[in-house]
Amino acid sequence: MRITRPSHVVPNDLNTHPLVFRGQEGERLQISVLEADIVRVEHWPEGAPRLDRTWMIVGEEGDIPREGRLRHDLSPFSLPSFILHNGDHVIELDTGQLRLRIHLDDFYLQWADTQGRIFAEDLPGRAYPYDKAGQSVFHYLKRRPGEHYYGLGERSGPLDKQGRRYRLVNVDALGYNAANGDPLYKHFPFYITFDPELDIAYGLLYDNLATTIFDLGKEIDNYYPAYRYYQAEGGDLDYYLLYGPTLPDVVMKLSRLIGHMALPPRWSLGYLASTMTYTEVPDAQNKLQQFVDLCVQHDIPCDMFHLSSGYGSDNEGKRYVFNWNLKKIPDPQRLSNYFHRAGIHLAANIKPALLTTHPRYDEVAELDGFVQQANSDAPELSVFWGGEGAHIDFTNPVAYDWWKQRVKDRILNIGIDSTWNDNNEYPIWDDEARCDGFGRPIPIGLIRPLQSLLMARASREAQLECNPDERPFLISRSGCPGIQRYAQTWSGDNYTSWETLRYNIPMGLGLSLSGAPNTGHDVGGFAGPRPDPELFVRWVQNGVFHPRFTIHSWNSDGTVNEPWMYPEVLPLVRQAIAFRYRLLPYLYTLFVESHRTGHPIIRPLVYHFAYDPRTHSESFDFMLGPNLLVASVLEPGARQRQVYLPQGRMWCDFHSGDWYDGGQSVILDAPLHLIPLLVPDGGILPLGKLMRHVGEQGDDLRQIYLFPHPQRGAGRFNLIEDDGFSFAYQRGEVTELELEIMAEPDLLTLRLRWLQYGYPLPYNELEFILPPGEQRPLRVAAAKRWEDDSGRRHIVVPLQTLTET
Repeated sequence: MRITRPSHVVPNDLNTHPLVFRGQEGERLQISVLEADIVRVEHWPEGAPRLDRTWMIVGEEGDIPREGRLRHDLSPFSLPSFILHNGDHVIELDTGQLRLRIHLDDFYLQWADTQGRIFAEDLPGRAYPYDKAGQSVFHYLKRRPGEHYYGLGERSGPLDKQGRRYRLVNVDALGYNAANGDPLYKHFPFYITFDPELDIAYGLLYDNLATTIFDLGKEIDNYYPAYRYYQAEGGDLDYYLLYGPTLPDVVMKLSRLIGHMALPPRWSLGYLASTMTYTEVPDAQNKLQQFVDLCVQHDIPCDMFHLSSGYGSDNEGKRYVFNWNLKKIPDPQRLSNYFHRAGIHLAANIKPALLTTHPRYDEVAELDGFVQQANSDAPELSVFWGGEGAHIDFTNPVAYDWWKQRVKDRILNIGIDSTWNDNNEYPIWDDEARCDGFGRPIPIGLIRPLQSLLMARASREAQLECNPDERPFLISRSGCPGIQRYAQTWSGDNYTSWETLRYNIPMGLGLSLSGAPNTGHDVGGFAGPRPDPELFVRWVQNGVFHPRFTIHSWNSDGTVNEPWMYPEVLPLVRQAIAFRYRLLPYLYTLFVESHRTGHPIIRPLVYHFAYDPRTHSESFDFMLGPNLLVASVLEPGARQRQVYLPQGRMWCDFHSGDWYDGGQSVILDAPLHLIPLLVPDGGILPLGKLMRHVGEQGDDLRQIYLFPHPQRGAGRFNLIEDDGFSFAYQRGEVTELELEIMAEPDLLTLRLRWLQYGYPLPYNELEFILPPGEQRPLRVAAAKRWEDDSGRRHIVVPLQTLTET
């Protein structure tokens, strides 16, 4: 390396926007005020951009053309006016929400709030170095004492990344260590800094898809104050500072930048079953159909099954995407029909590489449809599933369209509902291998994660073209910011252990804070030994509270993770899955909220309770939406759990109805059949009817569990309903009902009002349920009232008594 940094930096023109600065050796640095609370900083070491397009920052329509969006296009932003003070050595910029000091001599930036409190500062003398002998660019910042760092997508270890170092390059990390494994499957160059002393949170989003390093305090250099740094091995430095000042503010602003999560069909919130084993056996079709029968036999609800890649394997186990093995599955259409009659959808595994022995390899090669070698037009070959293969180049329009057509004629047109976009990390290790770049070639090293993103986009477009009136549902293992616009994801091929169960939780929370909230984990563990009965039960009890709930496996002993794998604990597994289905009205509302705003579905405690220092580093207990604290059991043999309850609220044990003050740790019972669940005062949880699959019966029951403050307080929740499968919600066919419970020492008052009524509800009344022992009179116009054997009072309110506002 030949590390240098811009020196003798001078303003180019302070009367234009963006503000442009030039270094002595031709470097170009520029600052754009996009919004009063979002500022962009760019550094082009060679004076011009190395890649002038982005696939990360969306346009006004909420997405990006498949060929990318020009980086200099600032039309999605309001570009507010700002005040500039030009000094000899320091330029000060005031946006009304941020104050930015630009130090010219050393070119470093200081960021302050409107009170002048500095909350972020580049490292003087080392702020924006770059490698003159290579392509690496850097950004160094000071570390302040007590800062916490959250995000970076789906990374191993605890929630707070302070003191850790990560390498972002997407790899197929089979059996990874969830506590410290690195790198993993996704590339999310974004993190949030939270400074408790200032009570300020802000985000840094780096728009660069090259292999990246984030060092958040692992490296120490005696000649500099404490620092953290970002390094990309190619491309330019192009980052966005998103000022909160709260964590939710940062996450919502990030979602606006990179696009909101696609709203999936309601059925995708059910149990999504999977295993590699079934499609590996010679009589795969019979084995798969038996799964449907076993769900009925064991009374297990299910809404989708994943067809693993064995459906397209040959006798040697080589995977041939789009090529059905008709010896294993003689009649794919009949298979689809069998699942559909049971109300279960199917998703087929598809992989973006074709082995050189694939029947259609030559066809794609003749189209120049593969990523090509750096110095020739031949396909770049790499190891893939037991042989050599070439990867589809989704930046080539011909290959992109070829893929879409194959998804339609080989997957969707025979009755498969969804695509499972797998093994799409693009392990091509010659960074100079060439991608078409939609007619403007780009080396793979600059855009490796883009291939995963465009694969998911192409698959989604194929699904939409086949079923234009239905919300597509698809899954992608790899990705980068933007994947949430197209697909659900998961944490990949985890290893079966209690440690994985524990550390998968902050992995999902970190990804949720990074703008991709629709995620989950392989319950029971994918690789390694089968889980023992206790571990399996505890994993299911945890998994049912994640956005994606899937049991999956490729156990080393040939066994299969299935709900009925251990008859002695089957009732406990059935109970947990049943509660998931009953919770769907609450969960679906959270999905809609996330789609609209960017709020995560699962949230670390610090997201809601940042004023409580005990929440800042809590990695394992989390909130499902605003109203349910999930305290998973993460140790073998444990039948009690110590749970910290954030201060400022009172907390009700969902199971017993007992109340606890916040700001303390309590010991709660955790017998094998349940885990502690706690609801904050004023919490409201709408539940529905248990069904064998979503839509099996009329969705005509809503039981609303109320948790009014034991003394005085109020709570509010907006219940959102639509048809759950079409795009009618985009035309206003949505009903939103505000539920409010107000508590006084001697009286409860329930208020209901329509916020929107555009979808005819399948129910005509709401049944409200109070915690055991709650005896205060409830003021509401009710048709029926009674008390059950557990001491819970039920109050039924007819909806015709309400009027729209």
